[in-house]
Amino acid sequence: MNKTSKIYIAGHGGLVGSALLRRLHAEGFNNLITRTHYELDLKRQAEVEAFFEVQKPEYVFLAAAKVGGILANSTFPAEFIYENVMIQSNVIHASYRCGVRKLLFLGSSCIYPKHCPQPMKEEYLLSGYLEATNEPYAVAKIAGIKMCQAYNRQYGTNFISVMPTNLYGPGDNYDLHNSHVLPALIRKFHEAEVDSAKRPVVLWGTGSPYREFLHVDDLADACVFLMENYTGNEIVNIGAGEDLTIRELAGLVKKTVGYDGEIVWDLSKPDGTPRKLLDISRLKALGWSPKIDLEEGIKATHDWYLKNYDILNQISTGYPQSYSGGCSKI
Repeated sequence: MNKTSKIYIAGHGGLVGSALLRRLHAEGFNNLITRTHYELDLKRQAEVEAFFEVQKPEYVFLAAAKVGGILANSTFPAEFIYENVMIQSNVIHASYRCGVRKLLFLGSSCIYPKHCPQPMKEEYLLSGYLEATNEPYAVAKIAGIKMCQAYNRQYGTNFISVMPTNLYGPGDNYDLHNSHVLPALIRKFHEAEVDSAKRPVVLWGTGSPYREFLHVDDLADACVFLMENYTGNEIVNIGAGEDLTIRELAGLVKKTVGYDGEIVWDLSKPDGTPRKLLDISRLKALGWSPKIDLEEGIKATHDWYLKNYDILNQISTGYPQSYSGGCSKI
């Protein structure tokens, strides 16, 4: 890519898409294409193909997806598989038809088996059963990976796929019905801290599962790096390289927010996958490593949440935007 390359960021309003937009602007790229869901519905093939025919982007970051936590995945499995398959299929196929020079598809660590050896290497894909609570979402993402690989083999395209770990940072979704764990913790502890009754914070499960967390600005940095430095049909994990328990994470957020009350663990709720730690040796061998420390990142994210608290309470989050972007939230 050069500074005048025509670059389309699909899902620019979401967590990852907005981070990519910030990163590319900071690097001096000045020919960036964005569209809201109201301007372009990525689930509609005709709309997507017409957009590509007119705009003719040279590079595409496919960061649009419908995402959510355990509750959202369990409640809306049909929406998660349908919307994600439609979005990624339309964008990937239109990119091929219009001669896009390179596309980066954002998958998810959910693609790996529930009882996967740790840390999870890229070659463990499809080596076991998926976690049931997010299987439709994972299947959709696996389809996107396989689609990129198939188009590369058959048509000679240059489509790469990356697998981010759990993400957090500015622009995240804080709706307790469909957010991921870290933003949900920030909101729960903040609301408990300002609650005069000082009610305890109730968290799902046992707190024993291990999770890895990467700041979204690190992810954006890695994606731009890979777009410029990696070509291949093999997927690439993007993570922090270390994990902690949900119980330990809750302690970090509690300390950051300043909440001094009680935490109650609701043992009737599921824990999800026991552990999800990505092996990032392939990415490190290419020359990239994460830079933002988790405690520092949580503090910065909490500061952003406080500054945007009133706005966040007014935004509808019926269609969350991803780690990998989003399909309709502005």
